[in-house]
Amino acid sequence: MSTRIRLQRHGKKGKPFFHIVAADSRAKRDGRFIEKLGTYDPTKNPAIIDLNFDNTLNWLQKGAELTDTARAILSYKGVLYKNHLLKGVLKGALTEADVEKKFTAWLAEKDAKIELKATDLVKNAEKSIAQKLKHETNVKEARAAAIIAKNTPEPEEAPVVEAVAEEAPVAEVVAEEAPVVEAVAEVAPVAEAVTEEAPVVEAKTEEAPVAEAVAEEAPVAEDVAEEAPVAEAKTEEAPASEEDDKKEASAE
Repeated sequence: MSTRIRLQRHGKKGKPFFHIVAADSRAKRDGRFIEKLGTYDPTKNPAIIDLNFDNTLNWLQKGAELTDTARAILSYKGVLYKNHLLKGVLKGALTEADVEKKFTAWLAEKDAKIELKATDLVKNAEKSIAQKLKHETNVKEARAAAIIAKNTPEPEEAPVVEAVAEEAPVAEVVAEEAPVVEAVAEVAPVAEAVTEEAPVVEAKTEEAPVAEAVAEEAPVAEDVAEEAPVAEAKTEEAPASEEDDKKEASAE
């Protein structure tokens, strides 16, 4: 008869819980066992292992066989390493003091790794929770914005903008009529020519002093008036003609 260290499954469906036992290799998995060595809870991270170290090491030294899962668990707890060091003592390569020293150092290193893993798991869990909360917040904000946008009426002036946008081709028509402006620009020189003739009006206005000259010639009338006494002189000479008449009469 061979003894085997293996696991017995317990717990509910989806929540396994195992017992570590030393049992007859011919017994059923969940049947009779010789000794219960500990428990194993894989649902936790890191897994929780409660093991009777000395009894398990004793069974291992007696030649008990191991299943794959049991071997992994005993290696994790250091039972296999302790058994290896004790074999060195039997061979005379190590002393019990050396075994205890090396095993204590190994346990300290192992515990540090386990603690670091647990700390990292806690940090990752907190980070994951924070990311989920942030994602949920973003989703809620997006939903609220969508509801506000749905309930907010569209501005009435928006169609006017569309109408203006539709009338934009008129600008193209105006652009096509631009040559008319060029024609007007060609006619513009005529206006410039007319503006060049504007000095004629100024010339006419310059002739206005002629009236002043005529006005200045007005004193000629005064000269005529002053010449009027000549007529009076002629009238005064009239008596001379009477004397001539008398002389002519006497001569007869």
